[in-house]
Amino acid sequence: MTLYLNDLGLLCAAGNSRPEVIKRLLAGDRSGLIATDAFGPTTTIVGQINSELPGIGPRYRIYNCRNNQLLLAALSQIRTTVDRMIGKFGAGRVGIVLGTSTSGVRNTELALAYQAEHGALPEGFHYKQQQMGAGADFLSEYLGVTGPAYTISTACSSSGKAFASARRLINLELCDAVIVGGADSLCRLTINGFAALESLSTGYCKPFGLHRNGINIGEAASLFVLSKEPGPVALLGIGASSDAYHFSAPDPAGTAVITAMQKALHDAGKRPDEVDYLNLHGTATVLNDAMESKAVNAVFGNQTAASSSKGMTGHTLGAAAALELGFCWLLLTEKEDGALIPNINDDEPDTGLAPLHLVKNGESLGRGIQVCQSNSFAFGGNNLSIVVARA
Repeated sequence: MTLYLNDLGLLCAAGNSRPEVIKRLLAGDRSGLIATDAFGPTTTIVGQINSELPGIGPRYRIYNCRNNQLLLAALSQIRTTVDRMIGKFGAGRVGIVLGTSTSGVRNTELALAYQAEHGALPEGFHYKQQQMGAGADFLSEYLGVTGPAYTISTACSSSGKAFASARRLINLELCDAVIVGGADSLCRLTINGFAALESLSTGYCKPFGLHRNGINIGEAASLFVLSKEPGPVALLGIGASSDAYHFSAPDPAGTAVITAMQKALHDAGKRPDEVDYLNLHGTATVLNDAMESKAVNAVFGNQTAASSSKGMTGHTLGAAAALELGFCWLLLTEKEDGALIPNINDDEPDTGLAPLHLVKNGESLGRGIQVCQSNSFAFGGNNLSIVVARA
């Protein structure tokens, strides 16, 4: 059964709406990456959202955190489609599956700082704000839907895994439509954690660049409506694998990553040469980019147009898979000339990497893009690849 991605709402460091995001991505604009000392003892570059976010009223005060505000902002962009699905199928037939790695932990950081100064937690703080399931619970309460609602947290593949779960809910006839995606917000926990791993870039991140030395952490929300009802983009294939090679380092052979990409292609009924654009995980760490180059070259050779968009958004962790699938959705629906997202790193190419066709700024396919694939890899060797196509 073919399922469709009927609508998309997203915001990230590259913009706060679909038109703004695709315009800045295609231009190679990395101005959304900014230097700040708000999240640690030293200044670091992050992909921060600077728009005014919708407020969460007193009725939902136990869910009041930035992560849920990001979700609410993304939801506002697809609310008409969501309401139509609820009206058509009923509240009990609409599910919610999200991915996150931070949830509202920033609220807890601020609350503990307040407690250290004042001797008590601030009024309005609730542990629910940082629970991993808070986003799905909040949207379920906010929309009044009663279908399955839960959150997946598998580090940087979280919101990609959400699509596999959402598809399963529909295929098992437990839901007719699912709101699926993810959100992650900036916090000290992740920034200092990656600093401890020596994985933060000393400047702007350089995906697949010769001098790459780490990531810029970003924040984002991306929500889709997935259903059986025909829509502009078809969800064709999902491939997952796990290698458990190391707690945080990728398997340099990339064997399980190759498996994930091949499974996604097989599930989609597509050959590698039928994929027009591949969104790479491309974290800009030394080990990930070396492994991914090797794996992608093994499956696609060096002909398929590919890029990491993280040079413009930062690595949005648990939201990355849904966000970057959103970029693919935009390429499939909003550009007829085949304009491609460039691999921005402001660096020399690393000729020691397995050769790939990394998209240059201004490069175009010259025709409408028909099929896209997107990779997301997580700590512990938790790998995911998704294939989508113009319907």
